Amino acid sequence: MGQGLSCRVQDEHGLFTAVQFGDLEIVKTVLERDPSLIQQKTVYDRHSALHIAAANGQIEILSMLLENRSVNPDSLNRHKQTPLMLAAMHGKIACVEKLIEAGANILMFDSLNGRTCLHYAAYYGHSDCLQTILSSARTSHVASSWGFSRFVNIRGGKGETPLHLAARQRRPECVHILLDSGALVCASTGGHGLPGSTPLHLAARGGSMDCIRELLAWGADRLHRDATGRIPYAVALKHKNGACAALLNPSSAEPLVWPSPLKFISELNQDAKALLEQALMEVNKEREKAILKNTGYSMPSPSHSDTTAMDDNISEASDSQLCCICFDQLCAIEVQDCGHQMCAQCTLALCCHNKPNPTTLSLPAPICPFCRSNIARLTVVKVKVNTADQELDLYSSPKQRKSRKSMNLSEGSSSFRSLSAVPSFGKIVGRGSGRVSVDIEIDKP
Repeated sequence: MGQGLSCRVQDEHGLFTAVQFGDLEIVKTVLERDPSLIQQKTVYDRHSALHIAAANGQIEILSMLLENRSVNPDSLNRHKQTPLMLAAMHGKIACVEKLIEAGANILMFDSLNGRTCLHYAAYYGHSDCLQTILSSARTSHVASSWGFSRFVNIRGGKGETPLHLAARQRRPECVHILLDSGALVCASTGGHGLPGSTPLHLAARGGSMDCIRELLAWGADRLHRDATGRIPYAVALKHKNGACAALLNPSSAEPLVWPSPLKFISELNQDAKALLEQALMEVNKEREKAILKNTGYSMPSPSHSDTTAMDDNISEASDSQLCCICFDQLCAIEVQDCGHQMCAQCTLALCCHNKPNPTTLSLPAPICPFCRSNIARLTVVKVKVNTADQELDLYSSPKQRKSRKSMNLSEGSSSFRSLSAVPSFGKIVGRGSGRVSVDIEIDKP
């Protein structure tokens, strides 16, 4: 994906330098003096002013250039890269949005690696750009001509999908967005990496625990072999990623898998989906702790403040708000038809005991454990804390609260008791990008 915006040799008019540094007045002055310069490109890499504005995030100049009807939003440089590709590469979300609004084609392929703007956003880990491009694909002509699912799994010149690139480059947030949008978790590459590699192979090579965790939670196959016959476990061992290898070892316990084939899961609102996804990841982290316990690797220990906050939240809740299955977590999910409530962990236990088979046309809906009716739709419980209970808790000692919690735990079902939650994992830190000079140097994958 390497490129260089080399325009210093012949920039006597100063247009490209003014665009790079965002000097709108000079750009206007230069173009008023000679309107034909708006079509001029750099000598070697053939970058237009629109390319330079997009790569540097100069949204005001980019907007001004797009107002000119003679400016093509899909202008190509030497490598057939569009301004949208450069904006996605450098994480310039405002420029990505403006270019798409101006009609930029998200289905353009470069000549460098045969990749689209979606590949660029995934490779460089710009999740906001990735989300914007996917949202555009849902509503644009792409959905009707290509199909949204086909676009999510669009392949580059060597058979790599955006998910392959995100997994290899250690971009867990992009991995999650792509999987949630329908990316094929076990898609095989052509010539990218080793032929036949799945995203799990590439995540094992990159050594990202977060990417591996996401892929396993969406049903990635730990026994899938690449063209050389290696499973992801062997790839992790070869690249000395020991903790990853421990999770990928076929002899270790199977992770809990997101039950995406179930109809009511696909129709979840965002709040309920986020709750269940977080609960699933927390349960799998407990499994990871058990796997790594006897190795030289360990999971980050929860902070004292997180543990205290969790205990306080439980102690301040009335008994009626505790899940009646595990007597441990607060009720967070409600079965819409019958109104019965459970915590997110117990809801998952009803849906995720077995790894779903994607070839199965229709899976039986889970059954409510209270009334035995089919679960057709789930909603989020709006927790209402009883003021009187709060006052009672304020006057009870921490020891009394703990004993009451222990009593409730002892009454719970042993099959659900193992699904206790751990503190939520930290937020993924976004990757920023600084100013891009006129001579842009980008590392090749």
